[in-house]
Amino acid sequence: MVDLSVDEWTQREYLAAKTVLESQGVRVVLVDTILNPIEGEQTLIYNPPVMREYPQGSVFVFYCYSGKGTLSRLAEFRTKFPHYVCISLRGGSGYWRKNYQL
Repeated sequence: MVDLSVDEWTQREYLAAKTVLESQGVRVVLVDTILNPIEGEQTLIYNPPVMREYPQGSVFVFYCYSGKGTLSRLAEFRTKFPHYVCISLRGGSGYWRKNYQL
């Protein structure tokens, strides 16, 4: 079972949750807030009008360079996207390991 009530996911938690949730039909989207895509991972540039086109209940995982900026803005994201789950990626793109696999 995936805990959607947390504020942060590590890369491992993100990858595991994405596998489980997408098998259940829930979209999990890695949201780029710094215009720096993560190599090897499909990301969406932060764009609220486009993001609102995703099905309600989708999970948005926001990242920046360190994870601190998106964690501090999590309340703002949750207010802007009340019908979605908003989580910050712990460590951001700086901690992402492109060859890491479950």
